[in-house]
Amino acid sequence: MAFVSSQYSSVSIARAEQYRLFLNDHHYASELDMVHAVNAFFHQHITYATDQELYGLSDYWASPAELLGAGRGDCEDWAIAKYITLRQLRIDDTKLRLIYVRTRLGALGSPLSQAHMVLAYYPTAESEPLILDSLITAVLPASQRDDLTPVFSFNAEGLWAGQSEMRSTQSPRARLSRWRDLLERLPNEGILL
Repeated sequence: MAFVSSQYSSVSIARAEQYRLFLNDHHYASELDMVHAVNAFFHQHITYATDQELYGLSDYWASPAELLGAGRGDCEDWAIAKYITLRQLRIDDTKLRLIYVRTRLGALGSPLSQAHMVLAYYPTAESEPLILDSLITAVLPASQRDDLTPVFSFNAEGLWAGQSEMRSTQSPRARLSRWRDLLERLPNEGILL
């Protein structure tokens, strides 16, 4: 993460070095161990902050280098960093989806919700996904996350509406400008998906 060393403090550089070591240490772990370890890594090293606080913008999708550099980020930043980290650990894109959800606020039955992003890992094409979330440290099956209502999901290869398995024929890069912008920035940070 040379990008971090040229842009951030010594604390950020140390965090980026921990990330590099983490990638080396988990390169040959089982997929399920990788998923749990990646989730734990970000919960250990990153805290929540809004895009307004960090960038003065209402919505900005940070790269993993930017997230590690700042040490803070919002739900999209966490989900994206976990996705990219698992891709770097060679988990196939077909097993991962970034999911925009509505998350319920308050007790069961509460009508209040807000937009949120999580990462889903599908151990097999037929299996229930495991949800990696910035709000809770546990990696749980989707059926145990009744506080989340999927809106749409995507990865580098596809875009899906709601809970449907119907894939859009349009590229997620074309439909999601912030995703496209992020993917275009990654090679400048030494990340190839």
